[in-house]
Amino acid sequence: MLRKLTPVLLLVVVVLALAVAPVAAQDAPTVRVQLKWVTQAQFAGFYAALNEGYYEEAGLNVEILPGGPDIGPQQVVASGGAEFGIDWIGSFLAAREGGANVVHVAQIYQRSGMREVTWADSGLTTVADLQGKVVGVWGFGNEIPLKAALVKNGIDPDNADDVTIFNQPFDMNAFLNREVDAAAAMTYNELAQVLEYVGEDGTFPVYTLEDLNVIDLNAEGTALLEDLIFANGDWLAENEEAATAFLAASFKGWIFCRDNSQTCVDYVLESGSTLGAGHQAWMMNEVNKLIWPSPAGIGIVDEALWAQSVEILTNYGIIKEAPTEGAYRVDLAQAAVDSISADVDVVGEDWEAIEVAITANGE
Repeated sequence: MLRKLTPVLLLVVVVLALAVAPVAAQDAPTVRVQLKWVTQAQFAGFYAALNEGYYEEAGLNVEILPGGPDIGPQQVVASGGAEFGIDWIGSFLAAREGGANVVHVAQIYQRSGMREVTWADSGLTTVADLQGKVVGVWGFGNEIPLKAALVKNGIDPDNADDVTIFNQPFDMNAFLNREVDAAAAMTYNELAQVLEYVGEDGTFPVYTLEDLNVIDLNAEGTALLEDLIFANGDWLAENEEAATAFLAASFKGWIFCRDNSQTCVDYVLESGSTLGAGHQAWMMNEVNKLIWPSPAGIGIVDEALWAQSVEILTNYGIIKEAPTEGAYRVDLAQAAVDSISADVDVVGEDWEAIEVAITANGE
């Protein structure tokens, strides 16, 4: 027989409930993820997982740490400043070879967003056409896919008689000023900068995709893996269940962004992005192209592309030898995919990119 609670007993129950709730929240393990760069749609899936409550549902208290030019995700994670980091394979493997105990646990981007762009009126449509030209590319290891493509086409990147490599800043000014014949561009960032350019007299648009040739390094077979998730090895050894839960929630976030791109743009803007809404919308669409479809399921690394990346990185001395066993593992990502595959589409075979309007200065 149920007894009706007196006002005093009811008050006690409420107080106890309020006291227990914060303790439960505090008991949720805190997981920090260090981004490779500043807040932008390149990382929208993590912000979506946070805002849609996927991390909370997984029993995790997740903090997203923006990156920047002076922040190395490998160093942050290896030193215990974060449990997870986002990086490209070159700097990740270089850090591991240097002694950092970090482990690749998931591969978000299934293909590279790196391109070389030339002007349509230049007639430079292939890597082979860059013989004898001035070619821009970023340093710090970012130049390796381009150099590998040049060598593959019989051009020695270290021979000024073959090609002049221009150390390109992280903008497109040299290209816009026609100081270089070709420039490096990520599909989701620098390529948009050219299209968003506003003339000194206020003219817009000045350029469209028809004014450009876009050389895809994926087609050249020299692309490297980008935007992978790695973990602190010591933490991972004791927290595989939490790691799997983090991956599953993150994957759901990226799936949400595939199907709700504008909402994810809003989440990124609300999280403090300094880039305009138009630029972020373009970025979100282009990032989705790099993820979807994910043939084996989101987050599962293509082992052929892993091997290709390792070969290129060793050939160019970014790492001295192939990484030791344990540099990457697929079991956690696979377990995460399996845990959500009954509820969501983890492959995205039928996904189609949307048309995004270019805006002046990306606003």
